[in-house]
Amino acid sequence: MKEKSGIYQQIYEVVRLIPEGKVTTYGTIGRIVGCSARQVGYAMASSPPKQGIPWQRVVNRQGCISLRSHGSPDPRQRILLEEEGIDFDHKGRIDLNRFLWQEVE
Repeated sequence: MKEKSGIYQQIYEVVRLIPEGKVTTYGTIGRIVGCSARQVGYAMASSPPKQGIPWQRVVNRQGCISLRSHGSPDPRQRILLEEEGIDFDHKGRIDLNRFLWQEVE
């Protein structure tokens, strides 16, 4: 469990760097910390609500909100992103050319 906790903390640290009004992908976070996109998804689903982790800023590689275990996207994620000024097209996608966070190297 300690190993999982360590990678999750690394993921959370990177996600905290994503500025308001920007998003990044599960795969990008995974590449930064050295894990799979799926593991990033598990970390986001497990993120402690009171630690200020902007989980809503992590989307899939198509710029869509990923489906949750119940088969639908979390409607709160879209609301939070729209409140930050992020637009969605008619298919529910975010323009990654416009809103993608370019991590600092």
